Amino acid sequence: MPLRPALHLRTGKLRQTPTHNEPDGWAGQPLSAAAAHRGVCPMSDVMTANRRSFLAEDGKETIVRTDDLVRDFDLGHRPEGGRLVLRAVDKVSLTIRRGETLGLVGESGSGKSTIGRMLVGLLPYTSGNIELFGQKIEPRAKAAAWKPLRRRVQFVFQDPHAALNPRMRVGTAIAEPLDVAGNLTRKERSARVDELMELVGLPTSFARRFPHEFSGGQRQRIVIARALALNPEILVCDEAVASLDVSMQAQIVNLLKDLQDQLGLSYLFIAHDLAVVRAVSHRVAVLYAGQIVETGPRTALYSDPLHPYSRALLDSVPRARRGAPRSIIAGEVPSLLNKPKGCAFCPRCPKAMDICRDVPPPLRVIGDREVACHLY
Repeated sequence: MPLRPALHLRTGKLRQTPTHNEPDGWAGQPLSAAAAHRGVCPMSDVMTANRRSFLAEDGKETIVRTDDLVRDFDLGHRPEGGRLVLRAVDKVSLTIRRGETLGLVGESGSGKSTIGRMLVGLLPYTSGNIELFGQKIEPRAKAAAWKPLRRRVQFVFQDPHAALNPRMRVGTAIAEPLDVAGNLTRKERSARVDELMELVGLPTSFARRFPHEFSGGQRQRIVIARALALNPEILVCDEAVASLDVSMQAQIVNLLKDLQDQLGLSYLFIAHDLAVVRAVSHRVAVLYAGQIVETGPRTALYSDPLHPYSRALLDSVPRARRGAPRSIIAGEVPSLLNKPKGCAFCPRCPKAMDICRDVPPPLRVIGDREVACHLY
């Protein structure tokens, strides 16, 4: 069925987001004025200390911070005694600044979705620290602690079909957060639903239709509209385009970027598709076996990855050019119940050294990036 364009008509390729080290005359589509100037503080020395000051030195407000975030899952008793504990997220430290997109990439089972769910309170965390807008959330915090933040942090699920009640008209689904907030009249609620549908490029007349009457891309627009109902400042997008075909992916990515420009949103964009992450992110964090192995500006990380795993991920991406080489990462991701003593990537790493087998590498700051590797 025909759709009106989201915000304004945009044709062509996925537009890429300028990163901090790209000049003002960069050929991609423009960002909003608030997002156009993000300088990077030069840091020539390799150091491990004071991540907090390094990540905030560009003057942008940090609205999400995790420090040494851990999530354990208790799997019951071991046959030999004691508890069997799976550590899905292992001391992850991240920041998201206002108006930026942090891409979180890694293989399936690396802990990406678990991190996203902890940031919106769908999962409690075991230890470490989560701060949202300067407010610390305690481990195992109850719903009352999250209530003041619900409006400000929302989640976009991977499967829009499963995320929508098949017996509920989409206008009613979009209005659910408004009903929970309970501060609008019926007329105001209806007007807000119309506004949200127009914002994501859907005719307001579609509000009385049911989810099965829409395509996958249209359903994802509905899910995004519902997430925007309470004017959040952060969206956690968990594989938000993974279930769509390539043309629909481009439309949804461009919609997210237009919404970011217009509304000043910040995103945690979780994905396994490196091409999509490159198109949408300002910074990228690479996750392996529950641990961050590299973070940095998108352009720098994609053009010159420092960690062998980051390099292997990029080398494994299929190329359109005939005869282009493509390498496959050897081996398997280690079991989270039996991780290597040292670097988790050591058994698969072509550059592994003796120290890698015995000593976990710390996350070091190198210029405008961070990398957990004994090579640096």
